[in-house]
Amino acid sequence: MKLNAINVGFALASLAGSALAGAVYSLNDRIVGEGFYSSFNFEAIADPTHGRVTYVDQPTAQRLNLTYATSNTFIMRTDDTTVLTPSGPGRNSVRIRSNRQYTQHVVVFDMQHMPEGCGTWPAVWETNESNWPAGGEVDIVEGVNNVEPNQSTLHTSPNCSMPASTTQLGTTASTNCDATANGNSGCGVRLTEDYNSYGPGFNSINGGWYAMERTNSYIKVWFWERHDRSAPFDATNGAWSIDTNFWGTPAAYFPNTYCDLASHFDANNIIINLTLCGDWAGNPSVYAASGCPSDCVSYVDNNPTAFNNAYFQFSSINVYT
Repeated sequence: MKLNAINVGFALASLAGSALAGAVYSLNDRIVGEGFYSSFNFEAIADPTHGRVTYVDQPTAQRLNLTYATSNTFIMRTDDTTVLTPSGPGRNSVRIRSNRQYTQHVVVFDMQHMPEGCGTWPAVWETNESNWPAGGEVDIVEGVNNVEPNQSTLHTSPNCSMPASTTQLGTTASTNCDATANGNSGCGVRLTEDYNSYGPGFNSINGGWYAMERTNSYIKVWFWERHDRSAPFDATNGAWSIDTNFWGTPAAYFPNTYCDLASHFDANNIIINLTLCGDWAGNPSVYAASGCPSDCVSYVDNNPTAFNNAYFQFSSINVYT
């Protein structure tokens, strides 16, 4: 078809607008209750972040009641009964990775509860473990030692950074996404618009919904509290089709302005894990600044009941493509 100059200009304008806007997606995976066991594998691996944990496999986790599910709920937690010996293994915990990988997609987590407590470092994120950091990493939910709010962060190979100012509700904490720079702090956004986005505050409101949209033009993260009347119906009700055009300003926005997202991110798995102490939560200055007692490892070793609330509770995960 031959386009005149007016049509060409209109088409280009439309394409430019679509790069900034959302899109329509269809439900690809609905993960609920016992479906977590068939959709994820339990990674009994050494903790890459050097935490005071021992990640266990699925049979062990179920036998020790570190994971259980009903028809509409999935829970995973760390051990809260064992006093550890300093020279022995870390506290038993759980790390799961989705069997499927995703490129451009939207994922919505309906979460009732997240781990809390001194020494805890929970995370809900995506990466390709076999190609990190070249394959990219998106931390959707992450924090340590009950310090609110949530921080969403990208970690990549070199030559990827974010603008200091973007259209988002949160506050930019760092702009260099390169995992080899600045101690792998990544380019992060603190969800300062809502301190209930993490830890005890999140749990006090019965949680809510986290959503992440990944395209080659941008990556966005949203958070809506459980009783937020402005939360989009399609996101919070597991609709078969969603339209992110109507989801409002994201909490965190990572555009491709200074980062070719297509070349810095490949097919990623969803990972959910709870470690204790480790490179971030156990960093002496970070731990002390959190107002937590003793040192991190000693606290984790000697206070099992402090981890009664160190668990994830999910109602569902919906993935749209």
